[in-house]
Amino acid sequence: MEITEITYLWIIIALIVLPINLIYKAPYGKHSNKEWGKTIDNKTGWVLMEFPALITCPSVYFIITEKINLSVVFIILWSIHYFNRTIIYPLKIKTKGKKIPIVIVASAFFFNVINGVLNGYFIATIPFESISFTCIIIGFIVFIIGLYVNISSDNTLIKLRTNQKGYVIPKGGLFNYVSCPNFFGEIIEWLGFAIMTLNLGSISFLIWTICNLIPRSKAHHKWYNVNFENYPKKRKAVIPYLL
Repeated sequence: MEITEITYLWIIIALIVLPINLIYKAPYGKHSNKEWGKTIDNKTGWVLMEFPALITCPSVYFIITEKINLSVVFIILWSIHYFNRTIIYPLKIKTKGKKIPIVIVASAFFFNVINGVLNGYFIATIPFESISFTCIIIGFIVFIIGLYVNISSDNTLIKLRTNQKGYVIPKGGLFNYVSCPNFFGEIIEWLGFAIMTLNLGSISFLIWTICNLIPRSKAHHKWYNVNFENYPKKRKAVIPYLL
């Protein structure tokens, strides 16, 4: 089976996972429970989950590419995102005592290995010259906006956890419009990345991101509405004014 066929299969799996994610909430964070087996420390889990993505995509790219060109910028942007997710974010989160199921860590580890390999391969093999300059500029701008929204929203949540003993209603910025602007930012990031790189690997990643984060956002939104009687009624789950 060629890598293109594998990638199409990977996309089909994402679409199969979507309705499952809409029904069953991943048991970590707000939705933690003890029904999913053994657990490990939350921070350790985050590092183990995200580390393969930080390593595999750049490694595959540099192994395969015969001549490094400006496509290395895509790898740099990828690495910036995953350095934040793997190193900076786990160091900042205030989740002392919280656990995450090993099965969740293992599934995310597996996903990030496959996803990293596919994206590294396609970035290395698709000629940079074949990508429209307009797509690169638009995609870059969209990616940076998404990165900013993702990180700034995460920082808002981290500050709330630092200053409060329990969960409170997040406010300010895009939190005034959606329950999960951090997820919205990440979707925007990988939309920008797909526009920039214009390859099947990045498109598959965008589809996976949507299939994972929209159900997660809807679960968070429902949790807020159940647990806070005064939760803003006009606030959406993840996409302002729409969803």
